[in-house]
Order: sequence, then structure tokens, then C-alpha cells
Amino acid sequence: QVQLAESGGGLVHPGGSLSLACATSGFNFSAYAMAWFRQTPKNGREFVAASTIGVGRTYYSDSLQGRIMMSRNEIKKTAYLQINRALLDDTAVYYCAARRGRIWTASAPEYQYWGRGTRVIVSS
Repeated sequence: QVQLAESGGGLVHPGGSLSLACATSGFNFSAYAMAWFRQTPKNGREFVAASTIGVGRTYYSDSLQGRIMMSRNEIKKTAYLQINRALLDDTAVYYCAARRGRIWTASAPEYQYWGRGTRVIVSS
């Protein structure tokens, strides 16, 4: 059974940092590109970051570049997302997703597996 479980969400103050994790099971993690998306009522679901296998490159949303860092641990089958210098607009439900193969995409429908999300609230 495929499972993706996000954790690490919660309250963070503006300017603070937050680390999210996505623990996976039930599929060959090393054969999948992993991504993070976030969803808000205002913007819907938007791409945050992706990490491909093989070369292990990461890709970031232009609007978030410089404040976020994505990584993955092939042994733990876990993907991570760190958000630095948090802004009020970072408030969202964050989802991790998995896409079979070496190609990443910012298009949510291209990802086969999804977690249930973890809520991040940026507030003073």
C-alpha cells in the first residue's frame, strides 16, 4: 500500500524557519521524482519544489527560490522541505507528491501519489 505522510507543520512566526518531512512507503522511492506543493483558498494548489532521482537535482518555484530547500534521503525514503524567513503568504497546507520516473514537473496532475498534507500557519 502506497503511503506518503507529511509531518512538521504547525505555527511559525514571520521570519522563522520550519522543516517538513514526507515519509513514504509502498513504492520504489528511488525510482520516483518527489515534489512539494502547497494549497491555499486564494491560490489553489501551487508548485513549491521538486527533486529528481539520479543526478539528484532540485527545482524551486521562482517565487520561493532562495528561501526554501528540498532534499531527499534514499535510505529513509523520505523527502524534506525547509522554509526559511517565513512570510505570512507561506500559510498553506503543504503536500508531498511522487511521480514515477526521472522527469519532474510543476503540474500537479502529473504526480501519481499524494500525501494528506500538513498545515503551516505563519502568524505573529
